[in-house]
Amino acid sequence: MMKYMPGKVGSLDELALMGSVLISVILIGTFSTNVRADEPQATGKYLKILFLGNSITLHGPAPKIGWKGNWGMAASAPEKDFVHIVTGALAKSSGATPKTLVRNIAAFERQYATYDLKQNLKEAFAFQPDLVVLAIGENVPKLETEEAKAQFKASVDQLLKELQTDNQPTIIVRSCFWPNPAKDAALRQACQQAGGMFVDISSLGKEESNYARSERDFQHAGVAAHPGDKGMQAIADAILKVVQP
Repeated sequence: MMKYMPGKVGSLDELALMGSVLISVILIGTFSTNVRADEPQATGKYLKILFLGNSITLHGPAPKIGWKGNWGMAASAPEKDFVHIVTGALAKSSGATPKTLVRNIAAFERQYATYDLKQNLKEAFAFQPDLVVLAIGENVPKLETEEAKAQFKASVDQLLKELQTDNQPTIIVRSCFWPNPAKDAALRQACQQAGGMFVDISSLGKEESNYARSERDFQHAGVAAHPGDKGMQAIADAILKVVQP
């Protein structure tokens, strides 16, 4: 059974800002279609999966911005978000449906320097997963100084350390859907230090067809700027590439 733990819904200004940032990302940079995953490759059957992310992973209903779902924004249905796609594929390949815990930790992204991990993520740490998928970064404030970069990496280091329980879970960290070199570098370094596998999806946010706005109309530009069904499938495929036997 898939268990959802809705996180704090961002303000309209935050979602609108995300929309403007995304437009800028699309208009600049070199386009690439390759999604890369760092070694080593993972194999095995996963019985308990922990997904830690933001609105792309899970967003509860927010009528004011026209979002009625309780799944990854902005997939058209629960089964279309990357969490459900990854879980379903692993269930099919292993012959056993894994238990899942899905948490929106956008508050950690925004307050990484002061966020109380042990207090706020008690359930996640007690879950004892054998697979962890960390999908964060989009809500982290700009890392404009070396100090900010170091602090963010240290905070992610601590989060991954807390997740490294006695059962030694496989750890997957993906880059930002809206590529950001500073954030992605910090995530990659923390992942490698923890012995995890880093999945680079930075190319996905550079392709307009991966956005929900390319698939259907939305009331709010911030919602429309999230991955649509195609984008969600691409994120799932990148993760599955390293976790499926």
